[in-house]
Amino acid sequence: MKELQLGNEELSSGVEKRTSNIGLIFVGLTGGAAVAISAVCLPFVSPALRKVCLPYVPATTQQVENVLRALKGRSGTLVDLGSGDGRIVFAAAKIGFKADGIELNPWLIAYSRFTAIMRGLSSRVTFFRKDLWKFNLEKYDNVVIFGVQQMMDEVEEKFNSELKRDSLIVACRFPLPNLEPVAIFGHGVDTVWVYKSAASPKYTINFWTP
Repeated sequence: MKELQLGNEELSSGVEKRTSNIGLIFVGLTGGAAVAISAVCLPFVSPALRKVCLPYVPATTQQVENVLRALKGRSGTLVDLGSGDGRIVFAAAKIGFKADGIELNPWLIAYSRFTAIMRGLSSRVTFFRKDLWKFNLEKYDNVVIFGVQQMMDEVEEKFNSELKRDSLIVACRFPLPNLEPVAIFGHGVDTVWVYKSAASPKYTINFWTP
């Protein structure tokens, strides 16, 4: 009887040990997966512009549509400041713009360039890993900016000093603080404000609204 009891105790101990080992393996695997996911995602969500904390937040479908509506009737060159995964740049290229993206995050630049090749848009788009504040905008006919509130004063000054007389500015999420918009599309987080640079003559194109 004693021997049977000892055998049962050994069997129970073995089962517990195996269960414990399986638990440790499971924890190790899930922990490893979490670390791997973090390693992949972190470069994409880290700030895209170092001077101001501007995290990568992909534009929504509605935001892209509102930007395209703001660009209706326009042509020429376009730059998206803080281009993220490139979706605004690609959308603009598809409707005829020669579009550039400015982005500091190297992972997002690599992703955008790869996507451009896959979509056959390499001849119409270019992505630069540059600091927004050191990148000159004078050659662009159209500028798109997805900014944060604390940067809009300074970026407005940059627009006024560098953009051409007929350049169009499309500000998303936050308006420019001093310029008067010539049109507004959308509402809430999807709102876009349309401006002409301060040195430009009065804007005469009539924008249609919903």
